[in-house]
Amino acid sequence: MTQATLSPIDNEQEQLATSVIPEDQLAPDSIEAVLALPQFLSTLRDVEQRTQVSYDCLPIEIQHAIVLRRLRQLVNIARLNPLWRERMDAASLSGGIHSFEDFQAIPLTDKETFRDFFTGDRAGMVVPIEHGGFEVVASGGTSSGKPSETVYSLKELQDTYELSGEFIGRHMMLRHLGESGPRWVATTLADYQMWSSGTMVGGVLQKIPGVNYIGAGPMSPEVYRLMMSYPGTKAIMGITQSIALLASFAEGLDVEERDSFRVALYGSGVLRKKIRDDLKTAYPNIAILSYFAATQAEAIGLQLSEDSNLLSAVPGLHFIEVVDADGRWVAEGEEGELVVTRLHANEAPVFRYKIGDRVIRRPYLATPSLNTAQFEFVGRSGDFMHIGDTQYNVKQAFENIAQEFQKQGILDIDEVAAEVQFINYRERKELHLLVATPAYLELLPVVAQRLGPAGASPVMINGLIRSLSVFNSLEANDASLRRTGYNFGLRLIAPSSPDLVRTEVGKVPLLVDVVSGNDGSGL
Repeated sequence: MTQATLSPIDNEQEQLATSVIPEDQLAPDSIEAVLALPQFLSTLRDVEQRTQVSYDCLPIEIQHAIVLRRLRQLVNIARLNPLWRERMDAASLSGGIHSFEDFQAIPLTDKETFRDFFTGDRAGMVVPIEHGGFEVVASGGTSSGKPSETVYSLKELQDTYELSGEFIGRHMMLRHLGESGPRWVATTLADYQMWSSGTMVGGVLQKIPGVNYIGAGPMSPEVYRLMMSYPGTKAIMGITQSIALLASFAEGLDVEERDSFRVALYGSGVLRKKIRDDLKTAYPNIAILSYFAATQAEAIGLQLSEDSNLLSAVPGLHFIEVVDADGRWVAEGEEGELVVTRLHANEAPVFRYKIGDRVIRRPYLATPSLNTAQFEFVGRSGDFMHIGDTQYNVKQAFENIAQEFQKQGILDIDEVAAEVQFINYRERKELHLLVATPAYLELLPVVAQRLGPAGASPVMINGLIRSLSVFNSLEANDASLRRTGYNFGLRLIAPSSPDLVRTEVGKVPLLVDVVSGNDGSGL
């Protein structure tokens, strides 16, 4: 694996960084000194004032100089806390950091460490919770299965909402919602305000300049029709399941109301081609874009255009890294673990937090109006299924299996599926691919006839073989897969079927591992 580095910071860039974070602010020696520090948003505004350029338009080298100076300051702040000081000392960083190379020596913060530091007595906070002025935000534990909490300074949280809202307004909403007339931005996540997505994404959307905000929560068709009757253009953010429902909600809307829906922002997962097509049919002016967020990161990456799947970071919001198993940066074009360091966190810093996603590091976006980091979503870190002694990336496995079904003329999964899910019955050695589609009753006899007596096993085996690297030649063959004793099946079900496993917040994970039990049979 090629190690990645950044261009050296020159004297002029370093001088600018030192001028906005001077030496007397770089290493506060007490909690009182931390509380007296300027908030980082004011530092970014100072940079803009000195350069007469919006921060997100600054050359990436200048941004890196500012960020490195800020990371040095945050590491020094964190050393006031015994838990963080112990982690830094164990990484031979008792003298702080002086380069991005030093920063990569800081251990990654996994979800267990994160939970230990910020749940219960919250021993990882620099400024104690007793001081007040904080907000507690919860995560449902999508990848770890265990809920956790984190704590934000309210004033710093408002700063991140402002910065993110400005970015979304400038680089996403302006060209879609227009500059005249009422403009509305709603979210369906507002039902549970302690849940990180509900409160934090809502906080960002409220700060988009010039829009009216609606914390809609889960919507019935009646509530949706009322909202769509408001004059003006509209954008709606929700998890994939909520966004998918909006195609059917179009019934009863007039032409003007359908035309007014301009942006659908989806989070937590992949929006299937059929759902995209249905939305485009129902709403002719709609742009469908990804909004990538998580606990500790209210806006990690935003899809700026339907023409590209790349996600762009909000400059100055987080320091985003894509790392290998040793916590070192991967090169551009390589896949790794996404880790995030919040830059607006004087009072409760967290370093190199593993949010649980795999991404590909992409080249920096460099345009006259925006310079920022980019990455491409691959899947959840836990999205690997085990068949025998072989591990398969579940996203790659699905793509290749779907291609195999289409190539053999059996089923175009992308065209018909509202949701898909693998269920791996590991004890009884069965892997089922569930395809949820409204047309399941019509498709069942057709697909069964096309598969014939052999069923779906040969098709799925071919797809699994294709999803492995050419270097896995001992495993990437039919005989090896059959020796595992696994059976493979395709199950066509209704989108509302209880067989489809959903999380407490309605998400449909691509992979579910079942230790025991018998939940249906496949074709």
